[in-house]
Amino acid sequence: DWKEQEWDPEKPNAYAGIFHFHFWRFGEWVDVVIDDRLPTVNNQLIYCHSNSRNEFWCALVEKAYAKLAGCYQALDGGNTADALVDFTGGVSEPIDLTEGDFANDETKRNQLFERMLKVHSRGGLISASIKAVTAADMEARLACGLVKGHAYAVTDVRKVRLGHGLLAFFKSEKLDMIRLRNPWGEREWNGPWSDTMTFEDVCRYFTDIIKCRVINTSHLSIHKTWEEARLHGAWTLHEDPRQNRGGGCINHKDTFFQNPQYIFEVKKPEDEVLICIQQRPKRSTRREGKGENLAIGFDIYKVEENRQYRMHSLQHKAASSIYINSRSVFLRTDQPEGRYVIIPTTFEPGHTGEFLLRVFTDVPSNCRELRLDEPPHTCWSSLCGYPQLVTQVHVLGAAGLKDSPTGANSYVIIKCEGDKVRSAVQKGTSTPEYNVKGIFYRKKLSQPITVQVWNHRVLKDEFLGQVHLKADPDNLQALHTLHLRDRNSRQPSNLPGTVAVHILSSTSLMAV
Repeated sequence: DWKEQEWDPEKPNAYAGIFHFHFWRFGEWVDVVIDDRLPTVNNQLIYCHSNSRNEFWCALVEKAYAKLAGCYQALDGGNTADALVDFTGGVSEPIDLTEGDFANDETKRNQLFERMLKVHSRGGLISASIKAVTAADMEARLACGLVKGHAYAVTDVRKVRLGHGLLAFFKSEKLDMIRLRNPWGEREWNGPWSDTMTFEDVCRYFTDIIKCRVINTSHLSIHKTWEEARLHGAWTLHEDPRQNRGGGCINHKDTFFQNPQYIFEVKKPEDEVLICIQQRPKRSTRREGKGENLAIGFDIYKVEENRQYRMHSLQHKAASSIYINSRSVFLRTDQPEGRYVIIPTTFEPGHTGEFLLRVFTDVPSNCRELRLDEPPHTCWSSLCGYPQLVTQVHVLGAAGLKDSPTGANSYVIIKCEGDKVRSAVQKGTSTPEYNVKGIFYRKKLSQPITVQVWNHRVLKDEFLGQVHLKADPDNLQALHTLHLRDRNSRQPSNLPGTVAVHILSSTSLMAV
């Protein structure tokens, strides 16, 4: 509320000498209150200041941020991506221009510019920098006027038409342009276009860009609205492996699945998913203020459509983040419809710490933590029975289905003891790839698992055939290709087509 705190010369008595600032920290806005006593030498501000002697907002923001961090010394250096999150409550996405070869890849460069244009137009913050590899590199000035190790603020992103007046209107050629500012306010780019440079030059000279999206969750907005799931978690240690939650990354296979696990759903045929994990830094000392970050990251696995309990074995890895000792780690990924498990970890096992997980999807993802390893024993277990077997059924696809002029629009249903899983419809093909999995905790071992194939139609779906799976744990053959049969229990006969199924069964309910 800066307007309420602005100096009003007509109401000098309203000035109280205190200011409120809000910073986003670990999932909430923190109110920081400071007074107006600012550090000076010879009546000149020591740190952040404006060229105008009666402008103090930047020095006041800096004092509030220093109070949040512990002291002014804690603001020396630091991570730009983390700072942008503190000021906006958004999510930061670091981009390595060198590793991505954006200077030479025009397609990737154009895609990145469009994303930057969208971030800037919707109130996000963008920073660019040139990596300083050695201490001698820090603040080294290049011949083009740029300085290494400085976080340049991107103050504008535009497509600029060439020419003037009507010539510019009818001329289709445009330049992708970026306007930058050195935080020192001096030592600027001396190449073409002065304060502004083409995006091609940005990718040629700069090594890193950080985009901080301000995620729009307002349903009243005309822009894209995201659904946010926000969950707090922790890596903790315990002697009992079932209760230990500090297993380290996938390199440590014996303990990896002991980490916290979170499940979410993609409910559209394909959706863009934004995932951010932020750790609470451990402050080393109050005087130094600086926090110590663990190396963290996360993996995402596509799992069974009906999974309700924790993972205990590897499944298809859908995506993974980098591992870095930054406060935040971000990933943007496109994933098909289905259910997914996120496993956030420290790089090494045995470390403890708190974290905040944020998942953004187009429609609500029903994101939640998986706490139980297997179905719980209840008072009803003695009456209704308790599962004796777990079976994972993975229907890969079908072949030779009953065809029509446009091909079959088929889907598959997996049924077991009242539970069922249905795949998405595969349109216009007699050889569909379903790639759908279900997991079943079975009490009636004599009752088979049924896999049915249906053809989707406007009025009434057509039954194309089914197979029964005994799914015996003693059957070591995992992959089965089975002929479809009809539903006549007296005299089952073969129907056109086969279905390919991968089966895994175990008497240990924590095998999958």
